[in-house]
Amino acid sequence: MQSTRTLPSFPDARLWAGRLFSAAPALFLLVDGAMKLAKPAVVVETTVQLGYPESVITALGIVLLACTLTYLVPATAILGAILLTGYLGGAVATHVRVGGGTFPIVFPILIGALLWGGLVLRNPRLAALLPLQRRSDTEGGA
Repeated sequence: MQSTRTLPSFPDARLWAGRLFSAAPALFLLVDGAMKLAKPAVVVETTVQLGYPESVITALGIVLLACTLTYLVPATAILGAILLTGYLGGAVATHVRVGGGTFPIVFPILIGALLWGGLVLRNPRLAALLPLQRRSDTEGGA
């Protein structure tokens, strides 16, 4: 028996807001990944100061670019968001480990929140899974 459940309508404004929320952090991550491939002195110095050898910078850039591109493809966006959450969690852990200030610790969390927020706004199926919506009066809600 097929389900007759329909997804809620998704207004254009919500879709475009989701695209903007997704594009801003994705652009930052693409630039960050490209910088890791180009390896300017500031990237090498910062990576070494964080306790990583210079030899891992290119691999980090490839992983970051692959995860971000996966996020940008609508069919694989949820997988990309999951992968980027792991990558950004590693960034948070690294800054906590070295005793970084508040901004370096909170910034990856904000990037992740924007990624997921944008994805929820532009993907009605994902939005329907989250318990963030008010229940309608027909469902017994207020």
